[in-house]
Amino acid sequence: MVLITRIKEFRGKEGLTQEELAKKVGVRRETIVHLEKGKYNPSLKLAFDIAKALKTPIDELFTFTDAQ
Repeated sequence: MVLITRIKEFRGKEGLTQEELAKKVGVRRETIVHLEKGKYNPSLKLAFDIAKALKTPIDELFTFTDAQ
């Protein structure tokens, strides 16, 4: 399964930089970069924190696909 993330899209709607989002959720900017590129799967807590910061349901930010 592959994680699909829409963080960048929703971050843009909120007018946040990667750095600003990172500070809101307590991680480094590099973590946001890796999340947006799909190279990192967040913990459940981090996923919820990001969804809250971006004012969107978690299932709109993160989905899984069977594609390899």
